[in-house]
Amino acid sequence: MERARPIVIAYDGSPVAAEATRHAGELFAPRDALVLTVWEPGLGELMLLPDPTGIGTATLPYNPSVAREIDQEIEDEAHAIVRNGVQLARAVGLAPQELLVRDESDVVEAIAQAARHHRAAAIVVGSTRVHGLRARLLGSTAAGVLRHAHCPVLVVRHTDEPAPGAPSATERGD
Repeated sequence: MERARPIVIAYDGSPVAAEATRHAGELFAPRDALVLTVWEPGLGELMLLPDPTGIGTATLPYNPSVAREIDQEIEDEAHAIVRNGVQLARAVGLAPQELLVRDESDVVEAIAQAARHHRAAAIVVGSTRVHGLRARLLGSTAAGVLRHAHCPVLVVRHTDEPAPGAPSATERGD
């Protein structure tokens, strides 16, 4: 008998990612799960390059070893985040493995490609409301995953956010 395909849990260490992981356990345990954390190499370089507009802050003289140090710290933090996600997934009854992915284009594409590569049965992603200019410029990771995924996507809204059309805490008198 063929082993069931794993689920992919997009995990960035945020409270909504933890909540999505807990829901994944409720719905999919004891299934195999890949806890996916995406990290972006090259941020150390960007942080040390001068602002081409001249409007930003002054930068230190460029030092390649400092850029490598920054990138190593970012990668180390990504490892810590994914390990935390694996511990949480195990605690909710899943059989998790780490999946740390370098962001070569954007986070949405990294999640979608990893899910395709590992033949995921589903992707689990948390969602927070993004408003105004940020929504127009950045969009929503969850919405992007919904558009690009090859498989079903479970989007978990943070419980502090009311469902669309539901009364707010103020309106309810909480």
